[in-house]
Amino acid sequence: MPIEAIQVITTTAEKKDAETLAQAVLEKRLGACVQVGGPIESRYWWNNRLETASEWTVTIKTRRDLYQPLEKLLLELHPYDQPEIIATAIAEASAGYLKWLTEQVKEGKG
Repeated sequence: MPIEAIQVITTTAEKKDAETLAQAVLEKRLGACVQVGGPIESRYWWNNRLETASEWTVTIKTRRDLYQPLEKLLLELHPYDQPEIIATAIAEASAGYLKWLTEQVKEGKG
């Protein structure tokens, strides 16, 4: 059965919060790689108002079967009331990268 790799994205207002999430994901072996980028400018509706905020993006490379425990961890640690947590399938990736990803997120580690 082929590996189903996904990329999960969330955002935080503070870089330190993004770094905390990244560290926790890696320590629990729920992601093989976590990238923190930003700041970015986000515009969105919140409480019936248009908002603009500076945020940090947290991008996690993992396997689809680990999404539920990853989402649970992010919801537990995230400072937002309703954080963005979006997973997208990785349609194609090099065989070597997929092998590495799989080896980094094996169950029972961490």
